[in-house]
Amino acid sequence: MNGATNWSAIAMFAAFVAITLAITRWAARRTRTAADFYAAGGGITGFQNGLAIAGDFMSAASFLGISAQIYADGYDGLIYSIGFLVGWPIVLFLIAERLRNLGRYTFADVASFRFAQTPVRCFAAISTLLVVLFYLIAQMVGAGQLIRLLFGLPYPYAVAIVGVMMTLYVLFGGMIATTWVQIVKAVLLLGAASFIAAAVLWRFGFSPEALFARAVEVKTAAAAATGATPTEAATAGRAIMGPGGFIKDPVSALSLGLALMFGTAGLPHILMRFFTVPDAKAARTSVLWATGWIAYFYILTFVIGFGAIVLVATNPSYLAPGGALLGGSNMAAMHLSHAVGGDLFLGFVSAVAFATILAVVAGLTLSGASAVSHDLYASVLRRGRADQAAELRVSRGTVVVLALIAIGLGILFEQQNVAFMVSLAFALAASANFPVLILSLLWSGCTTRGVVAGGVVGLGLALGLTILSPAVWVAVLGNAQAIFPYGSPALFSMPAAFLTIWLVSRLDRSGRAAIDRAGYPAQRVRSETGIGAAGASAH
Repeated sequence: MNGATNWSAIAMFAAFVAITLAITRWAARRTRTAADFYAAGGGITGFQNGLAIAGDFMSAASFLGISAQIYADGYDGLIYSIGFLVGWPIVLFLIAERLRNLGRYTFADVASFRFAQTPVRCFAAISTLLVVLFYLIAQMVGAGQLIRLLFGLPYPYAVAIVGVMMTLYVLFGGMIATTWVQIVKAVLLLGAASFIAAAVLWRFGFSPEALFARAVEVKTAAAAATGATPTEAATAGRAIMGPGGFIKDPVSALSLGLALMFGTAGLPHILMRFFTVPDAKAARTSVLWATGWIAYFYILTFVIGFGAIVLVATNPSYLAPGGALLGGSNMAAMHLSHAVGGDLFLGFVSAVAFATILAVVAGLTLSGASAVSHDLYASVLRRGRADQAAELRVSRGTVVVLALIAIGLGILFEQQNVAFMVSLAFALAASANFPVLILSLLWSGCTTRGVVAGGVVGLGLALGLTILSPAVWVAVLGNAQAIFPYGSPALFSMPAAFLTIWLVSRLDRSGRAAIDRAGYPAQRVRSETGIGAAGASAH
């Protein structure tokens, strides 16, 4: 169903697009080298990078997807907020400093630091592209539903518009433009979410307890309207304040929680941000600022989700004839913004949500492009002898290809909840990238064969089980019953990756394995001191 054209939203969109295009033009004049394109020359401060990371991480899945999940299932939607957030201390204490000291542009620089370059970089590039594509699907779905709701455009056209916009930002501005779009977006999103949450709480005397009690009443009344007995209706109403509405069993909860926690530390577009700062101290500062902003934002999404239950689910103007949300299941936060602020505020929040999606897809696209151009083309095919101009041409060509693929997948997965789609990307990152990264950094006995074998096992198992899960096998492919019964594969695929890396490395007696083990002391010195690390570029 297409929405009516919202002219205030169009005006806000036009203003935001003008601002971001101006940022892109400014950044394009400063993007002269590969270091500028991939890592903003390493000249972003810790505070700026913390805001940019928050802007990158607070995606459509967070703003639209989590609030929609809470709107549908109540308390259970918190598993996303908590899972996403808990991963950041892992990044802070185990990864951020070492990553900045060892790498230049991509996480493959770190994963392959003391190993044979070709096999490790090939694996890392494939893993990066798969994670990026799953993450992109969620952003494209959220953007398509948003633009369809507000502009009245058909969904495929809406998705195509986002694809074109993200291509322009990355193609011309690189990481400098992406960073500043993410910073602007983070400030706007935090402000908008704060206003929505405050407006909701104001209606209940700033009492969360009163808000939750009213939400229970709304759900109880909705259940009674469907023919439930008073006892059944009361049970359904109270269910939104406890677990079990969305995650049905302990195995699913544990598997999804592991994916969200450890996937954060394996997301290539997030790891890439640590190469934009001048040193390891700034990398740590980035994580501290990002964690604070993200934690605050996730508290707001909980209020927004319950606010939507109270103010959106009880207003027929936001509902289709069958009771579903107009514009799709991910639009609860958008309708709530209209309920508390009218057309003008809806236009502002729509522009912010669009900014959210554009900022994230720009970072994702840049990460995928760098995997192809830097890891595969420059490091593997050209064996480090590619000139920067050729590498940048390959990167920009990859941006266009990724945009076309993202548009196609966004159309295919139109009906999926965007928070859930992102959780699948986290499962891949937790199963493949995280075990490879953490063991290559912290275990002296790790070898090239172990890293590649374990990474391939984790990635292949996570991808295979994801395809066989209800989200894809039933919802997308139309089969009657899923072969793999759980929504997230991380509980099975991540331990398999760790075990394979350990076992293959222990059994590896090759000459290359001896070189790998002998290289650990030098890697550890550099990772902990920064001696020999790449510095910031002069601008």
